[in-house]
Amino acid sequence: MKAGHGSALRGFAMTAISFRSTPLAVLGHFLARQSRMIQAVQWLMVVVYLALVTLPAFLPVPDDSKHIWDNLVLFAQFAFWGVWWPFVMVSMLVMGRAWCGLFCPEGTMTEWISRHGLGRAIPAWLRWKGWPFVAFVCTTVYGQMITVYEYPKAALLILGASTVMALGIGLVYGRGKRVWCRYLCPASGVFSLLSRLAPVHFAVDAESWKTAPRTHAVNCATLVDVRAMTGGGSCHMCGRCSGHRGAVELQPRLPGAEIAALPAREVSPWDIILLLFGVMGVASGAFQWSASPYFIALKQGLAKILVEHSILFPMTETLPWWLLTNSDETGEVFTLLDGFCILTYMGGAALLFGTIGLAGLAAAARMLGQRQLLWRLGYGLVPAGAVGLIVGLSAMTLTQLTAEGVFLAWVPDARAGLLLLGLGWSAALLWRSLPAAALWRRAAAWSLGMAGAFAQLGMWGVFFFVW
Repeated sequence: MKAGHGSALRGFAMTAISFRSTPLAVLGHFLARQSRMIQAVQWLMVVVYLALVTLPAFLPVPDDSKHIWDNLVLFAQFAFWGVWWPFVMVSMLVMGRAWCGLFCPEGTMTEWISRHGLGRAIPAWLRWKGWPFVAFVCTTVYGQMITVYEYPKAALLILGASTVMALGIGLVYGRGKRVWCRYLCPASGVFSLLSRLAPVHFAVDAESWKTAPRTHAVNCATLVDVRAMTGGGSCHMCGRCSGHRGAVELQPRLPGAEIAALPAREVSPWDIILLLFGVMGVASGAFQWSASPYFIALKQGLAKILVEHSILFPMTETLPWWLLTNSDETGEVFTLLDGFCILTYMGGAALLFGTIGLAGLAAAARMLGQRQLLWRLGYGLVPAGAVGLIVGLSAMTLTQLTAEGVFLAWVPDARAGLLLLGLGWSAALLWRSLPAAALWRRAAAWSLGMAGAFAQLGMWGVFFFVW
């Protein structure tokens, strides 16, 4: 054996030993060795998911005498919208995209069917980086139009359609890969943003990779170039690459450190468009419209105009339930006017918060004399957007608990604390992202860049503590 080769092997062994010395590294290597156990858990999640999505749609709508613990429809609603989705969002901030890699039912199914599919090459149109934004907005808006949180048939329609499309993409493209998850999943863009804040990630040691003996390629289901991986935006934390070439290890990091040190090649305008116009805009409008006095004023104002002009059909006509809420069982009906006002409110929220945020970032970049920084600085607002999603989803959780007679006195303080945390975290990240400049210029740029966070979290404060 050549001396150089022997040194490389010894270096590999020493690196492997150091990997085993930390609890996080041990966890990562454990995941790499337990593929069968992980697959069993994943398929169990598939069964639970399909049961909770499918069965309630064929059961009658429960009356007021039913409860979460004795009615499958109410249990499924609470499981999905009260526990499942809030937990998933929080998990992104804590463990990165581990949900995607270890538990997601759609990911499991699309990867499985891709092994038996046509295996065609991924076309350029499918790789378009704007799909996560389009998918997120369309899914969010459509869900509000058919009241996905309350009606099992609506949930089956949206979640079932997403699953069918995931299976279809897997059947045609890739070979044992999660093409749907990487490019088209409606939640993928949001998960990518939030996971960049996580305090753990799979780190890659480029030097160890170069010096280690050649071995088989990593079977990365989401098509990540592991050797060049610098963050957790696309990594699903499945652990398959852990220990590869003695260069990949699960490591801790400061929360938000990835955003503060984000390389230029990781910056995407579509990420910031999704954050400002989607997460801070459309999603906030979706959570808030039903309790907003501005929505009521909009609807009443339009109704008055319609009556004055003897145009009554928008206030009396509706559409099929799969286009607009129209339930024979509960009697809840959205008229054409309702639908138009919902669309207008969410669209208005997207334009308002998105424009404020984008204008503030553009002004900050110009203040620093580096207009290309606009998109880079936008990542500093991710904590504010994340908190907005979490408090919005948790509001549904609390609504369901309140219906069961559960009242939590500490909730207002917790909400205020979360909003302040999101604001403070964004403030710190944005400040760290600013380039070197005179203190007054940095302070002015920071104030302008924070405009989107102030606007969105301020609106959440009004929603919870004023309305």
